Amino acid sequence: MAEEHRHLPDATAEAIDADEEKLESSGLSSKELQTRREALRQVRQFGDPVLRSEARVIEDFSDHIRAQAERMIHLMEDAYGIGLAAPQIGISNRLLVYRVGDSPPVVLANPVIEWNSDDEEAFEEGCLSLANVHVDVDRAIHVRVTGQDAFGDRIKIEASGLNARVIQHEMDHLDGILILDRASKDQRKAALRALREAEESAGYAA
Repeated sequence: MAEEHRHLPDATAEAIDADEEKLESSGLSSKELQTRREALRQVRQFGDPVLRSEARVIEDFSDHIRAQAERMIHLMEDAYGIGLAAPQIGISNRLLVYRVGDSPPVVLANPVIEWNSDDEEAFEEGCLSLANVHVDVDRAIHVRVTGQDAFGDRIKIEASGLNARVIQHEMDHLDGILILDRASKDQRKAALRALREAEESAGYAA
């Protein structure tokens, strides 16, 4: 079944423009920036109800699930992200993908955190569904996660540092949790105010 592709609201497009200015200064070409923009047009943005709903457990690991995972990997890479969860593309499945550095992309279905360290670390996070928003989030430094791969086979992942952070971030999406929910009160208020101002600015410009 074809999936709905939602165009970005004007406010989100404006925020992405600001984000792209930073990426352009890092050396990305206009073609690469356009590829990123097209990928982000398929990513659900803040305010979409699917981002606040709990995703369903995957029981049938058909070719359709593997096709979803492949599409998510391509979108993640085209958008210059390092993780993506199925609800972010409007699919209510407990499925996520991530890739940190030069390692191969990982597909993780029905993930469960089996253990996490007591040690936590605060680090700035962004999100493909929250254009140009960055907040500090406390995450466990080490995690052990069980789940399934794209074929339904059981897997166990032990991760630390950025890998652990990305897994926790994407697992939050499966439960309808956003980085705003884990930010400090002041950062959350500032981020919401920026999102609101971008929306109002886009409205005046329309």
